[in-house]
Amino acid sequence: MTKPPTVRLATLNDIPAIQAIYAHHVLHGTATFEEEVPSVEEMAQRFHQLTDNGYPYIVAEIEGKVCAYAYLGRYRPRRAYRFTVENSIYIDKNFTGKGIGTLLLTELIRLAEQGPWHLIIAVIGDSENHASINLHQKLGFEMVGVEPGTGFKFGRWIDTVIMYKKINGGNTCLPTAG
Repeated sequence: MTKPPTVRLATLNDIPAIQAIYAHHVLHGTATFEEEVPSVEEMAQRFHQLTDNGYPYIVAEIEGKVCAYAYLGRYRPRRAYRFTVENSIYIDKNFTGKGIGTLLLTELIRLAEQGPWHLIIAVIGDSENHASINLHQKLGFEMVGVEPGTGFKFGRWIDTVIMYKKINGGNTCLPTAG
């Protein structure tokens, strides 16, 4: 019997597995609008850009194998957005539908609540990505709307779905720092 997945902070040693998971989504999915697979080195640079700036980056693993990853990152570069983060979750194609997304997003929310942030934004590639939309709704995200045809991949126009979750009082209170 397979052990249940465990979640932990990602390390640089996880980057090859993370890159392999992401490569599948780039080449075969619409969750990301990226069309060229980034190298392991590029993924390591992205990892450092996030973690060096205090954003959590986590992995799920089963019996020592990384099967999914997730992180929080800057929502937009302008300073006024500093209390808003965007989440990203990618799951190995062989491990979808097993509750790993719920496990990762639950942990990201917990980690976000420990930080200075007041809003988590989900920018979901493809309005037909029901698994991601349902996952976010299940964990309290609300729909903002759909940006129609914002991406073009695999010979078709793809929508972007925007969802949000208020944390740490959301916009009903002032931030405590920064």
